[in-house]
Amino acid sequence: MRIHWFQHVAFEGLGLIEPWLRARGHALSVTRWWAGETAPTPDAFDALIVMGGPMNIHEHAAHPWLVAEKAAIGEAILAGKPVLGICLGAQLIADVLGGEVTRNAEREIGWWPVRSVGPTAGETDDAAAARFALPEETVVLHWHGDTFSLPPGAVRLARSEACEQQAFVWGGGRVLALQFHLEMDAAAIGAIADACAGELADGGRWVRPADALAADAEKHGARAAALLDRWLARWLASAGELVP
Repeated sequence: MRIHWFQHVAFEGLGLIEPWLRARGHALSVTRWWAGETAPTPDAFDALIVMGGPMNIHEHAAHPWLVAEKAAIGEAILAGKPVLGICLGAQLIADVLGGEVTRNAEREIGWWPVRSVGPTAGETDDAAAARFALPEETVVLHWHGDTFSLPPGAVRLARSEACEQQAFVWGGGRVLALQFHLEMDAAAIGAIADACAGELADGGRWVRPADALAADAEKHGARAAALLDRWLARWLASAGELVP
C-alpha cells in the first residue's frame, strides 16, 4: 500500500511505525508541514497517518498550515481512506469530525495506564470497537496537554485517570485516533524530552521526569509495541488489505 504521513515537527517521526510498514512492503511518503510542504490529493495514497506535535490545533496564526492540514484530513476521510491519528493527529481528526479540542484539566506526560471502555448505549459500531479492544488495563506513553470531545458517530475505546478521551474509532474502524503514543522507542522519547524539556520542568501530578520516562520504557515498551503491531494490522485491514 501507499502510506502517506503528516509530520509537524522534525523531532517527531513515525517511530516504530516506519519499520513495521517497511517490513511489510508498504511505500512511504511524507508531508513536512513545518518545512512548508503541501499535501497530495487523496488519490495519491491508500492510507494516511497524522503524527504528533507540541502545537495546539487552534494556533492558526503561528502555524497557518494547520488550516490546509485539516482540509486534507477531511478530504482523506471523505475519500474513504484509512486514517490514523496519534496525539496531535488524534486531536486534528476529532476536530475535523466535529469534536471539540480543549485544554485537558492536567498535562499528562509519562507511562500511565489506560483502561478499556466499551460502547455506550446508542453507539452502533460495536464490531469496530471489538476489533480494537484493549486489555482491561495497559500502560502506555502519554505526552499531551490538550484533549478532545468524542466526535459524532465515534466509539470511545479507552480512558485514563487523567484524561477521559484516550482513543476512538470511527467509520467502522477506518479512522483510528489515539491520544497516547505506542510508536515511541527510547530514541524517540529522548528526542521529545530534549525538545520539550520545558513541559517536564513545569511538573504536575501526571508528569514524570525524563529519566523516569526512559526507565519506564524498558518496563512497558514491549507490551505497547505489541499493541501497536496488532492495531496497525487491523487498521490497514479496513482498506481491504490482508496484512500478515
